[in-house]
Order: sequence, then structure tokens, then C-alpha cells
Amino acid sequence: MNKILVSAVLAVILVLGINKIADVIFYVEKPEKSAYQVDSVTTVANTTTNETNSVDSDSENIMKLFASTNAGDGEKIFKKCAACHSITQGGANKIGPALWGVLGRKAGSLPDYKYSKAMIAYGKLWSFEEMNGFLTKPKEWLKGTKMSFAGLKNAKDRAAIILYMNENSDTPLPVN
Repeated sequence: MNKILVSAVLAVILVLGINKIADVIFYVEKPEKSAYQVDSVTTVANTTTNETNSVDSDSENIMKLFASTNAGDGEKIFKKCAACHSITQGGANKIGPALWGVLGRKAGSLPDYKYSKAMIAYGKLWSFEEMNGFLTKPKEWLKGTKMSFAGLKNAKDRAAIILYMNENSDTPLPVN
């Protein structure tokens, strides 16, 4: 039994000793500062600024994009939305609210649909610019919305859907 115990202790001492000798032989001096520097505050600020500028420029250009698309194109693209929303007059709410006459309507205002608290508190009118921003990335445009759609990156597709939604209303907003 003593031979086994002495062998185990000797093995541990041998491993630790070899480790220390290897550290001395292969000593590597650590640099004072990291070779790969990330300025996280500046990077995040620049990214946020660039994203905000792109959303702002998209909002400004949405009116220009109306000239290059039409409601017929929007009807085709709206099929992505039809799984959760109806757009027919008198259409029932689905997972999402009915979108008949949504443009010009106050956000979160259908009485027979249970909106998220964020949408009710938002309370703005759905203008072309608001809808464009929302459809870009709903979860980023309105923090706390329960709409799980990832968004439409293509500005022309958003413009087409907005024209289609505007057309499906008793009182469409003027497109000038």
C-alpha cells in the first residue's frame, strides 16, 4: 500500500515539476495591450447612427418609391402578411389585427383586438412613413410589439405593400 501511495505522490510532483520547468524554458511575455482592439462605444454609436440614417432616408424616399411600384405588386407581396392579417373589408382579426383601413388609423385602436401594451401606448397615426419604418423591422421600430415578423428589407417591396394597404380602405390617404 505504501508503494502505491508513494508512486501517486511522486507522479503528482513529477507532473507539477515538469509544468514549472516548461514554463521557465518556454516563457512568453504577454503584451501590454491586446493586439486586437475593439472600440465598442464608438462602433456601437456609429452602427446606430448609420441604421438611424438609413431608416430616415428610407422614410424620405418612400414617397419617391411609390412612383416605381404599384398596389398590384403589393398584393403579391402581401401574401407574406396574409397568414396573420386579413385585409378585406369587414375581415376578421387573425393572429394580427385586420388591416382594412389601417393607414390613417391610430395605432392600437381596433376595439376587438388585443394589442400589446407597447402598441396601445404608441398611439401614433399610421402614416406612410410610420408604416414604412414599422415594416422595416417591427421589433426595433416599436420595442415591445408582439408582431414577430422579421421585416421587409427591400424598400420597394415595403412601398408596394403600403400602396396596397392604402388602396384597401374606405378613405385612402392621398399619395402625393
